[in-house]
Amino acid sequence: MIFFRTIVTFLLFSNFLVSQELIIETERAQPETILFIGNSYLYYGDSLHNHFKHMVEEYFTGYDGGSSVKSATIGGSRLKHHDVERLIKPKAISSIENFDLVILQGGSSETLTKENRKEFSYFVKKHVDVIKANNSQAALYMTHAYVKPHKDFMDNQIKIIEETYTKVGNDNQVLVIPVGLAFDLAYQEQPSIKLHRPDATHPSLLGTYLAACTVFSSIYGKTPIGLKYDYYGAINEKDKMFLQATAFKATSIYYNKEQ
Repeated sequence: MIFFRTIVTFLLFSNFLVSQELIIETERAQPETILFIGNSYLYYGDSLHNHFKHMVEEYFTGYDGGSSVKSATIGGSRLKHHDVERLIKPKAISSIENFDLVILQGGSSETLTKENRKEFSYFVKKHVDVIKANNSQAALYMTHAYVKPHKDFMDNQIKIIEETYTKVGNDNQVLVIPVGLAFDLAYQEQPSIKLHRPDATHPSLLGTYLAACTVFSSIYGKTPIGLKYDYYGAINEKDKMFLQATAFKATSIYYNKEQ
């Protein structure tokens, strides 16, 4: 059996300020069936789950991503808009009896205000409880921040996103996938890269590829560096290598792993 490593970071917060950090490391069996639940952040760029499944198929010989990796999205949705209990019922999606892992992606505005964060926390717990009761594992997909000229752009938005997702993830003892931090790191190291579409919120193809690499690295504890998948040549070698390395670096930093 193949195992992947999950490192959960527990933080004590007071008004979103970190005061102490503890690391707990666990091992879980490699998930075979995976469901992404979210909004248009997941389906732009030919859908994140499509890129992810090709990466997994390349890495794990014999894995059938087409029948094992699914996505359920509603444009503009928040977590409260998803009927998770219905989505994970046997054969509700394709012929899958049970999803080993369900990844929840919140709306881009769910961290903007105290009221929104409270609602986000409530629905994460509600959905995670349903998922765990179904003998499945849950994970949170940390969203990326807006960029200029989006009307809700804030300089510190990624910090608020990180703190919100980490706290809620820890409260519910689920894996947090730091996609937002990977975007932020990529912009720090290569400011000219275009990870957002012109609307300054949705991911570009490069942004979706980076997100897929980050999900891959987070779930399996493996580096995506060296994967050949490049969306049939649409992503050049230089960008591919940079995005793969950035995803692994971001997850390594977030999970306190040394490269």
